[in-house]
Amino acid sequence: MAVSFDLFGTLVAADRPDEPWHAVADSLAERGVGVPDDWEAAYRSSHREYDRGREAPLDEHVRLALASRGVEITAATAREAVLAAFDGPVARRDGARDALAAAADRAPVAVCSNCSVPGLVERTLARTDLAGDALDAVVTSVGAGWRKPHPRIFETTADALDTPLSALVHVGDDARTDGGADRAGARSVLLADTSLPTVAAQLREGRL
Repeated sequence: MAVSFDLFGTLVAADRPDEPWHAVADSLAERGVGVPDDWEAAYRSSHREYDRGREAPLDEHVRLALASRGVEITAATAREAVLAAFDGPVARRDGARDALAAAADRAPVAVCSNCSVPGLVERTLARTDLAGDALDAVVTSVGAGWRKPHPRIFETTADALDTPLSALVHVGDDARTDGGADRAGARSVLLADTSLPTVAAQLREGRL
């Protein structure tokens, strides 16, 4: 058995900008990047085709959106600007640390998170004091290249924990994305049905 947890909405609650193009524009301007007048349209347009289920890294999207308007920036600047734009208030959810500890007492544990911003998952784990010994692996869609519910990200998570996919239990809050674990050949536990404290109790009792 191995256990993975979704991050945003499951282990942590995070504020995200309602109009992300404005947040990214402000972050770019702070780094001396001239943002085009029609930036919202550029940001909200597609600039590259991705296979179904593939993650579209947001820093790459921002570079391509700017390039479509004749503005060139380095990959490092795009990455820093995007990370700063989305690194907002975040709080650990009740029961998160206990659920991780209960899982770690029984099995290898990972975070498996959809996130298109490189570095944001790792920073969030550090800021909420969840990046401790309980985690054996951190798998992100931007790192793995695939978004939940695509089977490949669950396969990557199982591989990272050195366990068969059939032995992976994934805990999350979104039936559409996290529920994809069932279709991939793993097993999902959704917070709509089982709270984090209940997950912790069931792990300790060997009932999960």
